[in-house]
Amino acid sequence: MVATVNTAVSATADTKPPIKIGYVEGWDDSIATSNVAARIIEKRLGYPVQLVPAAAGVMWQGVARGDLDATLSAWLPTTHGAYWEQFKGKVTDLGINFRDAKIGLVVPASVPENSVADLEAHKADFNGRIVGIDAGAGVMKKADDAIKAYNLSLTLIPSSGSAMTAELARRVNGGKPVVVTGWAPHWMFAKWKLKFLSDPKKVFGGAEHVDSVINPQLETKAAPVVAFLKKFQWKPGEIDSVMLATENGSKPTVAAGAWIAAHADRVDSWVAEAQ
Repeated sequence: MVATVNTAVSATADTKPPIKIGYVEGWDDSIATSNVAARIIEKRLGYPVQLVPAAAGVMWQGVARGDLDATLSAWLPTTHGAYWEQFKGKVTDLGINFRDAKIGLVVPASVPENSVADLEAHKADFNGRIVGIDAGAGVMKKADDAIKAYNLSLTLIPSSGSAMTAELARRVNGGKPVVVTGWAPHWMFAKWKLKFLSDPKKVFGGAEHVDSVINPQLETKAAPVVAFLKKFQWKPGEIDSVMLATENGSKPTVAAGAWIAAHADRVDSWVAEAQ
């Protein structure tokens, strides 16, 4: 399925090739970042943009093959590390667009457990399960590794990003413990008081970063877009309002447009060398 961002573009847009950007389906930060970048590319650089939702592996393969021009959702070095090793010879990493990202197991801040190692002794409090997202996600693979590394008998339940947050909402609002696969940035940390369980064995890795990765042919196809993507980088907290607005019912394009309108100076700094 391909979603075209419907924004007003310049009259010269029809002379420029469409830019296809892949994002991780169901990941709120991926949706927010991709929509902000897409609107800037269309409104400021004049290229039409198609946003393509996909599972992470399909997204990486698409960029490597040239079916997609770019993704702004490359979680490195851990979450998408296997994809990077598989495709690094066929893609170009333009650099970080979000620093200090993180994956791991998340619980309500009120529960006494502070470490992944604490879960086994209190598994009954969590109904013997870890509520996950889609089975192929990097955080799910690491959660499975953590179950083995910490000798946990909890069951990892695959679902989806929306199903995970729905279950999180039910448990938190009911004052009941729950453990989910989580990541930051995510709007759930702004909505509820949550914490990552510490991971002394470093199964989930350390701090992550989200990079902008392109097919090398994009340099020839749309050099101004590449120049913009090299500059495009979130400051701490900037993406939160976009994600929250979307979660509260705004369309991603509307939430992205509102952020862009309120941060003209930031956008100017990103496109200064691309226009």
